[in-house]
Amino acid sequence: MNWLAHLYLSPPNIEARIGSVIADWVKGEARQTLPPGIQTGIHIHQAVDSFTDSHEIVHRSQKRIRTPFGRYSAVLVDVFYDHFLARDWAQYSSITLKQFTDEVYTGFASYHRDHASQLDEQVQQGLARMATDDWLGSYAEIDGIEIILRRMSRRLSMRIQRQNWLGDAIGELTANYAALADDFHEFWPQLVFSQSTKVN
Repeated sequence: MNWLAHLYLSPPNIEARIGSVIADWVKGEARQTLPPGIQTGIHIHQAVDSFTDSHEIVHRSQKRIRTPFGRYSAVLVDVFYDHFLARDWAQYSSITLKQFTDEVYTGFASYHRDHASQLDEQVQQGLARMATDDWLGSYAEIDGIEIILRRMSRRLSMRIQRQNWLGDAIGELTANYAALADDFHEFWPQLVFSQSTKVN
């Protein structure tokens, strides 16, 4: 799952929410220097990823992704599932998506103001950009997903020093839209239940 899903599944405190986002940004020994609450969020993120990556419904969705995008199928399905969560947010939450994202962004800003020294500068910048550009709210629209994929493509190209196809993969969402939506709505309650039965 991508950031919106991880934040939904996180305990509603700012340290856990930060951990649920930065688990993909902070690796190895650097995690051990983080406050315990943030480490808890990272552990929950990892549990969500483990359940998701091994699930047959997710694998079914990944098989819908065609060549030449197949090598990115896991990443694409994570992002596409966040689209359906954002689009159909009212089915799963008693507050609006905007209320949720505003609460998250306000928490990020508050933590930065009070505890900036506890986070790496790049992490701080990433959290700030997420709020400024409303990454979470943008999941709700197909145009927003296309922008996200192009942003991910640029970051990946810088890291691996070669071209990748992520930025052109929006057609995989539109071509498989109904089937992927059905997959998501079948999978999501199972993921939520799996996390609700754990003691964090």
